Amino acid sequence: MSFFEFLQRNWPELLVLTREHIFIVLLSTGLAVAVGLPLGILLTRIKSLQTPVLGFANVIQTVPSLALFGLLIPLPFIGGIGARTAVIALSLYALLPVIRNTVTGILGIDPKIREAAAAMGMTDGQILRSVELPLAAPVILTGIRVAVVISVGVATVAAAVGAGGLGTYIFRGLRQNDNNLLIAGALASALLALLSDFALGQVERSFKIGERSKKRRTLAVTAAALVFAAIVGASYFSATTPPNASAELPNPERVVVGSKDFTESVILAEILSQMLEKQGVEVVRQFELGGNLAHEGLLSGEIDVYPEYTGTAYTAILKHPPITDPQSVYDRTKAEYAERFNLEISPPLGFANDFAILVRGEVARKNSLKTISDAVAISRNWQAGFGQDFMSRADGYPGFSRSYGFQFARQPREMDLSLTYRALQSGELDIIAGNSTDGLIAALDLFQLEDDRRYFPPYQAVFVARSGASATLKPAFDRMANAISTDDMRKLNYEVDRNKLAPRDVAKLWVEQISK
Repeated sequence: MSFFEFLQRNWPELLVLTREHIFIVLLSTGLAVAVGLPLGILLTRIKSLQTPVLGFANVIQTVPSLALFGLLIPLPFIGGIGARTAVIALSLYALLPVIRNTVTGILGIDPKIREAAAAMGMTDGQILRSVELPLAAPVILTGIRVAVVISVGVATVAAAVGAGGLGTYIFRGLRQNDNNLLIAGALASALLALLSDFALGQVERSFKIGERSKKRRTLAVTAAALVFAAIVGASYFSATTPPNASAELPNPERVVVGSKDFTESVILAEILSQMLEKQGVEVVRQFELGGNLAHEGLLSGEIDVYPEYTGTAYTAILKHPPITDPQSVYDRTKAEYAERFNLEISPPLGFANDFAILVRGEVARKNSLKTISDAVAISRNWQAGFGQDFMSRADGYPGFSRSYGFQFARQPREMDLSLTYRALQSGELDIIAGNSTDGLIAALDLFQLEDDRRYFPPYQAVFVARSGASATLKPAFDRMANAISTDDMRKLNYEVDRNKLAPRDVAKLWVEQISK
């Protein structure tokens, strides 16, 4: 599919994501200005506060965005999953340019002007409103302009905490190896930044003494505002209610369904969502949550259910050493989740998504590789690359390398899981740890090496739910029990990752098939 064909098919969703992006940026920048402008004025009056306040703002700027989102999520009232956390985080990032430029603008005014105003009998408040702020306005607006551009860029990361926006396309494009998604998200974000910078630049110049053509600049700002309004209006007009949605049903029950940020998790969450909607349940989707956010959202009550894997729950959440018996892992995980978290585990869905040690298909064919042990003898000069989870988990790289005796000459690259597939295909990496049901394995001609030493624990697919939602979810859980085979899941993933169908459409076909 060409990029223009992609836009023709997906422009309604792109507009919705753009609208979400605009709202996040406007709210966060507005909050930063509401806090930063008065604080900057205060620092010009109490100069002893400048060092600690500006120092704090500088420190916030150095904190990686994902880390800041993660730190905010557990906090009551200001944290959680969704746009609220993103707005707070972006506001903190935007504080520094607003505060610093307010202080610089006011303190940069010639003291003689301030003295002349005081000599005329003006109070401090009058000097501020009538002299300092008008003269400092261009510098202050420059700070706001920088804050907006920063917010537009950093807001793309907010998709990892379920806040929506154009980062959704970027993360999805990385996960599905889809350049159209990457280009659409990045290009729209860049255009928003340029448009915002241009509009605020015109406002900034109109405040400068002696500047002409204010009417033309007012028209330019108005045009930019109309473009934003058109995007917002078109996104609402083009947004449609998902098929079988329960919004029109009288007093439906409400369930918040979450998912992790990879294709299979989104498909499973969408299948459950559509089955619940067929029951007349109102479903709120909180998909593509990064890291451990789905589990944290479940514990905090912000979501009610999400897809999980028994091996992940047993080793990464419950912190047990890996064991290989599927029934033991399932039984112990179910019992401990109920006891420790008051959470329920659904019956297994019928397939396991085990860790898959992958090499390029051409390498496997050339060297007659079948098992992981086969690869050990020729792997010394290979460049390995693994996702952050695999590098840090109890069932991940440290134990894996010891069990098989790998001795790579170079330290494995630790990187985003979705990028390891691209790097392996391009030859930048020689061996990675993916997921056994990924559609990208077939799409990219990769080969899964057999775990001949049975190192990895079983990863049966299940749903984890809050106990309070179990009665509503039970009919869907019973219907999905052992209903999805490994081949079925691979085909569903392939339809999304290779054929570029939407998870919603792929899930709909499966739900219709099982309902016959």
